[in-house]
Amino acid sequence: MARVRFGISPIIPTIASFLLAAFWGLSVFAGWGLEAFCTGDEPVVGCSERLESVSFVSAWFAVLAACFTAGAWLIPASRNDQVVFTRLMGVSVAAWIVAEGVLFLGGLLAR
Repeated sequence: MARVRFGISPIIPTIASFLLAAFWGLSVFAGWGLEAFCTGDEPVVGCSERLESVSFVSAWFAVLAACFTAGAWLIPASRNDQVVFTRLMGVSVAAWIVAEGVLFLGGLLAR
């Protein structure tokens, strides 16, 4: 019996990784996080300091995700083996989701 393999295009997790990176970057550097979590009656200075410390923790996961994305595309063994590429990109997307989650939950706690 022949085995049928359904693979996904490598561009799909790559685009997902870039979109999550863009969302994270806009939340941290473009002020989306401040706008989302630090508006209201409380002074913005205290909230922005707390959000900055949360962004620092989230940045560790973002750097990890960026390294896995780059590794998936730059390491020759990964480009030649679909299983290795899929695993690296899967870890990358998971790390971006954790970075976003840390930023979101930390933003809620920073209020």
